[in-house]
Amino acid sequence: MDSGNTAWVLTSAALVMLMTPGLAFFYGGMVRSKSVLNMIMMSLGSMGVVGILWVLFGYSMAFGDDVGLGLLGDPLEYFGLNGLWSPDSLSGDIPTLAFVGFQAMFAIITVALISGAVADRIRFGPWLFFAGLWALVVYFPVAHWVFAFSDEESGVVGGWIANTLGAIDFAGGTAVHINAGAAALALALVLGRRRGWPQEPMRPHNLPMVVLGAALLWFGWFGFNAGSALAADGAAALVLVNTLVATGSAMLAWLLVERIRDKHATTLGAASGIVAGLVAITPAGSSVSPLGAIAVGLVSGALCALAVGLKYRFRYDDSLDVVGVHLVGGLVGTLLIGFFGDGSTPAGVDGLFFGGGLELLGVQAVGAIAVLAYSFVLSLLLALLVKAVVGLRVPPEAEDAGVDESEHAEGAYEFAGFAVSRVARQSGSAGTTTASTATTALTANPDSPAYEGSKQ
Repeated sequence: MDSGNTAWVLTSAALVMLMTPGLAFFYGGMVRSKSVLNMIMMSLGSMGVVGILWVLFGYSMAFGDDVGLGLLGDPLEYFGLNGLWSPDSLSGDIPTLAFVGFQAMFAIITVALISGAVADRIRFGPWLFFAGLWALVVYFPVAHWVFAFSDEESGVVGGWIANTLGAIDFAGGTAVHINAGAAALALALVLGRRRGWPQEPMRPHNLPMVVLGAALLWFGWFGFNAGSALAADGAAALVLVNTLVATGSAMLAWLLVERIRDKHATTLGAASGIVAGLVAITPAGSSVSPLGAIAVGLVSGALCALAVGLKYRFRYDDSLDVVGVHLVGGLVGTLLIGFFGDGSTPAGVDGLFFGGGLELLGVQAVGAIAVLAYSFVLSLLLALLVKAVVGLRVPPEAEDAGVDESEHAEGAYEFAGFAVSRVARQSGSAGTTTASTATTALTANPDSPAYEGSKQ
């Protein structure tokens, strides 16, 4: 066991765990105020459901010995992580449980990403039901395809994309982002559009919260990407730098598209560009140089900024642009390895621009399309199943009032209480207005700050 590598992987696992609450803030700030708690709860709920499933079956399905054709690991080989907590159980030169914990965080945030497409209208219980089914049927097998490498010395057989096809996905462009993006599209289609969309404006209610979420994601993503080297070495250092510059260039590219198209560079655009760059460099971090990473960021930032408008053309309601950012960004990053791959990097592959020909690009395309198709079809079937068995969508009146109230009996902001206490303080010295009178007066007046709060 190498203590330095172990410390780095454990730290990276903690960084990746922080990304899910970061995602909750990012998504929570992008919705209307009557849905913010529901968005946060969907991310938090994913942590509970997927974390438990990962220990029971998930790790074994993803990293157990293949049961045939590189499609699935043996679900019972490590049931309940049996035997993996032994001090002698190593994955490379780190404890196996360190690797188990690190990969658990990937499974959790992949499921949480899907929730952004169905904001404002999905019931919380059925969401957890879908999340558990999706992790078992879609994520765990795809993680086996992409992340499970064969070991000739021990005789362990891994997944088909990693070993038979040989596609490069350093930290999850296919298994995480294309996978989640395709599932988000399928779930949004089954659920249907929000009431009033796209005629009514549905703007983010708290942009500072969005930026805070994006900052936490960027911070945690250094563990997500550089931690995937599974060692504190030069490969991790290159991936860390690539994650920095690709993300910065994607943000600038997104803002440039906004400036040319809309005449304004927005805060929401900056935060979205950050995530687009993080997504795109995820598969390519170990296979491109820093200059190549800048190019990956520029292309992904511009294309994702354009792609988020596709939902208006094709009339699918992807509430928070999971398809435009994660599906498109994952595809862009995966395919650009075929162009910008540099043989001098740890991955050791040359793309088209470095004399490698079209073979690598073809391999990357096959891997990306396979994950996209599998995830979309299975996610569509699972969503239809959950809809038929328990129902998915909140009633129209609950959607109008807000899913925070209907699903959680809570509100994120107590506007009415603030207004009542203010009026009571102002009138208390004269002794003419009680708190109850102030409440009645405020909530009956459409111009008062408490009126909107009383309706919610």
